[in-house]
Amino acid sequence: MVFPRSVLVTGANRGIGLGLVQQFLKHPEVQTVIATARDVSKAEALNAIKDPRLHVLPLIVTCDKSIDNLVKEVENIVGEQGLNLLVNNAGIAVNYSTKGEISRAKLHEQLDVNSISVVLVSQKFLPLLQKGGAKSTAPDFTVGKSAILTISSGLGSIGENTTGSGFFQALAYRMSKSAVNQFNRTIAVDLESDGVLAVAFCPGWVQTDMGSAKAELTVEQSTSALVDSFSKLTKEHNGGYFRRDLVVLPF
Repeated sequence: MVFPRSVLVTGANRGIGLGLVQQFLKHPEVQTVIATARDVSKAEALNAIKDPRLHVLPLIVTCDKSIDNLVKEVENIVGEQGLNLLVNNAGIAVNYSTKGEISRAKLHEQLDVNSISVVLVSQKFLPLLQKGGAKSTAPDFTVGKSAILTISSGLGSIGENTTGSGFFQALAYRMSKSAVNQFNRTIAVDLESDGVLAVAFCPGWVQTDMGSAKAELTVEQSTSALVDSFSKLTKEHNGGYFRRDLVVLPF
């Protein structure tokens, strides 16, 4: 099992993001955890964590200036050691169905947050990730070296789509996660020569504000399995799309 020296988790003020932060802090090998929230002053659960390794910083993923400011702050925190792991977790679910309201604005909002912003955040943090990989003595293509992990969804699978928009009204959400899966596969190829691992994960149906209380899994169950799987990643997983327990999902 390999853990990162430093990790950045976006969208960490609640739900899966918060759970991932809590799981990473359980491991002493992780020396720096950077968690982002749109409004740090309202991130009560994050601010309640009293661990000197945790840094809570603001990020609005749809704002380029906000991303640039975060890059500078993270660079100051990690220094010459660089960043080992970026977890793209921030996301929203916009209700949109084929037979429902027609709204270009809703579609754009969904894709902007869940897909476009993931690309931009990853690109802007790439230099710090490359530095982290160069400084790390961890095995190649592990989260201890240099990695971009993206929280996708089983709803992003085209091969498993048998329910359409469904009761989730998930047309736009499905599209955004399918786009993220393509992004993950593409950067895995593009960054292989840089030694940057890229993997997409479905966390399962989780009891969060997005997943609702009817969901199958608690945040603890989902995120503990995810972090365990993160620690087991190797080059064979590069570009892949997996469930939280590393079972392969069809694209």
